[in-house]
Amino acid sequence: MSLSTRTLALASARHPWRALAAWLVAVVLALVAIGALLGGSLTTEGAPTNNPESERAIDALARAFPPDPGTLTTDVVVVRSERYTVDDAEFRGFVGELVRQSSAPALREGLSYLTDPDAAVSADRRATLVSIAILEVSDTSGVVEELEAADEDPAFEVSVVGDRALDHDFNLLSQEDLEKGELQFGLPAALVILLLVFGAVVAGLVPLLMALVSIVVALGLTALVAQGFELSIFVVNMLTGMGLALGIDYSLFVVSRYREERGRGLEKLDAIAASGATASRAVVFSGTAFVVAMFGMFLVPNSIMRSLAVGAILVGAVSVAAAVTLLPALLGLLGDRVNGLRIPFFGRRSFEEENPEGRFWGAIIRHVLRRPGLGFGVATAFLLLLAAPVLGMQVGTSGVSTLPDRFISKQGFLALARDFPGVSTDPVEIVVSPGAEREETARAIDALRARLAADPRFGEGTLRRSPDGETVVLSLPVAGDPSSDEAVSAVRELREETIPELFSGTGGEALVAGTSSENIDYFDSVITPAPWVIAIVLLLTFVLLTVVFRSIVVAGTAVFLNLLSVGAAYGLLVAVFQHGWGAGLLGFEQTDAIEAWVPLFLFSVLFGLSMDYQVFLLSRIRERHDETGDTTDAVTFGVSSTARIITGAALIIVAVFAGFARGDLIMFQQMGFGVAVALLVDATLIRSVLLPSAMKLLGRWNWYLPRWLEWLPEVHVEGRRQVST
Repeated sequence: MSLSTRTLALASARHPWRALAAWLVAVVLALVAIGALLGGSLTTEGAPTNNPESERAIDALARAFPPDPGTLTTDVVVVRSERYTVDDAEFRGFVGELVRQSSAPALREGLSYLTDPDAAVSADRRATLVSIAILEVSDTSGVVEELEAADEDPAFEVSVVGDRALDHDFNLLSQEDLEKGELQFGLPAALVILLLVFGAVVAGLVPLLMALVSIVVALGLTALVAQGFELSIFVVNMLTGMGLALGIDYSLFVVSRYREERGRGLEKLDAIAASGATASRAVVFSGTAFVVAMFGMFLVPNSIMRSLAVGAILVGAVSVAAAVTLLPALLGLLGDRVNGLRIPFFGRRSFEEENPEGRFWGAIIRHVLRRPGLGFGVATAFLLLLAAPVLGMQVGTSGVSTLPDRFISKQGFLALARDFPGVSTDPVEIVVSPGAEREETARAIDALRARLAADPRFGEGTLRRSPDGETVVLSLPVAGDPSSDEAVSAVRELREETIPELFSGTGGEALVAGTSSENIDYFDSVITPAPWVIAIVLLLTFVLLTVVFRSIVVAGTAVFLNLLSVGAAYGLLVAVFQHGWGAGLLGFEQTDAIEAWVPLFLFSVLFGLSMDYQVFLLSRIRERHDETGDTTDAVTFGVSSTARIITGAALIIVAVFAGFARGDLIMFQQMGFGVAVALLVDATLIRSVLLPSAMKLLGRWNWYLPRWLEWLPEVHVEGRRQVST
């Protein structure tokens, strides 16, 4: 390559202030973009992008009944008192003050029983509903704050439930989890691991600085992308976590190689050049493998999955760019001061100098290689046993019922179910058009109403007709949380069995709208393309590894071992979250289902992250094998010489994603737990038992490349150390 990683590293090290200035400009521009553009550009909704039935139903509903701001309801406020009834002056005064004297327009214009005779009052006359319309998302916080202040009155309970309140609380919980999990746990834990790995404060802080720079710049790019594409609010959580993991890992590999080359006696610029030609080059290939794995998610017609892919790809690319330019510039300025502020015991001497071949891990590998068949068989059987629960995996989504009770929308949901069991803020809406006035269509509508009235899963329905008579809408509540398995199952049966049976041959089309219907389309949008995504990720990974290592056997082995670790993670995910095995001990909440996007996202992320370690490890093994021609020696050297760094890198990612698992958002608990478990498996059983055993058993077949593929270029991930500066 004319513009090689070695060239970039040397140029950055020789002109460090230019490189630092360029990155400083990038950070400043990113901060401006984040402040000006990011906040209002992200959404909490995960709409499919393939125009499914629920979207078509919403469009038909809007055409037949154009939205009227005067009658629109987005949320309902539940006011209850154990001391007074709705007929008492105190109750009437409280509701009147809450509505008429509010500074929030949505509350001031709310419809209560004081002015609307149709407003709902509970059977015991101790609770009532106030219907409100929050037209602007930005107004939600003001409404919630006023309602929380009103709830402080000991004589009354005030809560709210609806789309705006739910979105507000999910956003708030997402921010809390980011602060509590990533910033208060993941970041400090990663720093501790870095200090232990490097034995020096300065060397430990450098990767952390690189990660923070990568996150800021990637967030700025995300803000720009969000101007043209709808991105989910959860892209911030994902980008931050992945930025910490990748930014720190890539810097860890480069700084470690630099210190190793300095320990061999190379001058500063020569050591930077050598690390640029080896570790930096491996970072580029590892980052490429990660991005390739994440691109598979663009096949999923869902905005959440594509948003998470965008965030991961952007921060991955920025982390690679920072590792090959900004990091060499910092090393050029710091030189041996990168080893400054040694830590007692751990910092007595650079581990790269003291133990470059990892005696501890070398002893383990030599023990495993004495009986490779036994090690491979036992480890494989154990991972398959861990994966077994995946056969019972159920997918679902997080609704209001999964929120912690401290959130006002969860309180509103519980209050509505208690005091107004037949009322829903998000009913199932069956839109029948065109030709709803036809006799056969009318009979089908009557039959549908009768059947649903006898179904305990649905409440009493109401019928609306459009002015032209062409469209009829049947609205009815579904029991419980619209996102629950029971509600989704009821609506799926309605869509796939009941409606086709009753409306067949009528000439009318019945489409189902509402949260439950939207969730069905969401599940289908994630599950249906999953086989294609998995196949493409496997194929691209296999091709990339074949090109990098010029061996279809090494590529196939790496893919197979990654499938084992992903399968084990899936099995443990189901065992802990669905079956509740150890959930309480780990601080998790048992649920009926795994969040629909988590399995496919885990597959892509884990393949990408695992490939990082596979590339670094296999490149060292290949490098040694090319020198000695001895597979056993190459495996022993490769695993033992990379063990400390790869273990540290894996533990950092485990710590970062354990931060996700410590939060209250169930979807991120599942995702964080899955990544952490898979990488622990990858860093222990896969790297120290399965991979060495498999390569020992395969022997010379490890490096088999068919004759018809010999035209493939020789890439040399670790390059050849060129130190002449």
